[in-house]
Amino acid sequence: MKTDFLYNFITRYHYAVLSTVSPNCLPESALVGFAVAPDLKLICDTVSTSRKYKNLIQNQYVSLVIGWENEQTIQYEGRVIFQSGNEFNKMLRLYFQVFPEGKERRENWKDIAYFIIVPEWIRFSDFNYPQKIEEVDFLHHKINTTN
Repeated sequence: MKTDFLYNFITRYHYAVLSTVSPNCLPESALVGFAVAPDLKLICDTVSTSRKYKNLIQNQYVSLVIGWENEQTIQYEGRVIFQSGNEFNKMLRLYFQVFPEGKERRENWKDIAYFIIVPEWIRFSDFNYPQKIEEVDFLHHKINTTN
């Protein structure tokens, strides 16, 4: 499975379910808006007073579900980074292309916060006939296909 296939699939969506782990090791999930870069990094915004932000400070590992139409979906696991500088500014521009109203939030919300998710493992599942499941392990550079 090629990165450009995943990128094209993910760009069809602007929202995902993000799962984090609380300081008490309990799962928490939230709907988040995101933008994706060609290298499959994601950027999201939140407020620093949210449960998800507090969870991310304590544990940077997350999972997401992206897409749920036509029996096709992406499971995405990654690591959150809080970044500044050129890389962050590129990602922020992508985010504002998807969510132009995000510029107003950045200017007016005192507790707005951004985080970038770096992919570590992605599974694309297509449950149509013939069924197709492909995984990419970015940490070990492995691709697995099940048809």
